[in-house]
Amino acid sequence: MRTNLIRNAALTAAGLAFTGGAIAGPVTAAHAAPTEGKPTTVGQDRKSGERELGVRYEAQPNFYYCGPAAARNALSVQGKNIDVDAMAKQMGTTEAGTNSINDITPVLNKQTGKDAYQSVEIRQAKADDKQTDKLRADITKAIDEGHAVVANIAGTATDTDGGVHSFEGGHYISVVGYRDNGHTVTIADSADPAQASYRMSVDNLADWIATRGYTA
Repeated sequence: MRTNLIRNAALTAAGLAFTGGAIAGPVTAAHAAPTEGKPTTVGQDRKSGERELGVRYEAQPNFYYCGPAAARNALSVQGKNIDVDAMAKQMGTTEAGTNSINDITPVLNKQTGKDAYQSVEIRQAKADDKQTDKLRADITKAIDEGHAVVANIAGTATDTDGGVHSFEGGHYISVVGYRDNGHTVTIADSADPAQASYRMSVDNLADWIATRGYTA
């Protein structure tokens, strides 16, 4: 069920915290206390081609908890408040990270009480048009149904404001909204509370996910 590329989806390199497009320094830089807030606004206007879900945001408490933290932030849009340590245990998260998006999907389904989530892999090094279109459709459908998407990404991507986000060792993020009929998406990122939310084209996101996967 899992490809080697997906199974090797470790999070950040041990001992380093990647935030905002650069290595932030020693791992203690990522040990910020969890913060709460709403990096996104709530919008319900489907006719205008945009919708965003309200997030009760928390930063990840250490450098290897981005998988559980992304899942926790995703579930918060449904009003759920789940202990991140318990979630990490269910996912098998260690200091090496969370192995795969396939370890996150069943936990999300358990917490929602239904099989709302399914894993999707993008096995190539770059997403093709069909995979990008599917990602866009999956995101808009999920957001319209009121649940966020969790994605396993790796490498460097640029947001719509020109900000660079680099996670060469891998990372997990939540997708909590869309604009322009899904051509632009809103990301909640647990790595750095100073960059808790940003927008990105779905094309850039698809290539960021490439070699790994997402659950929607």
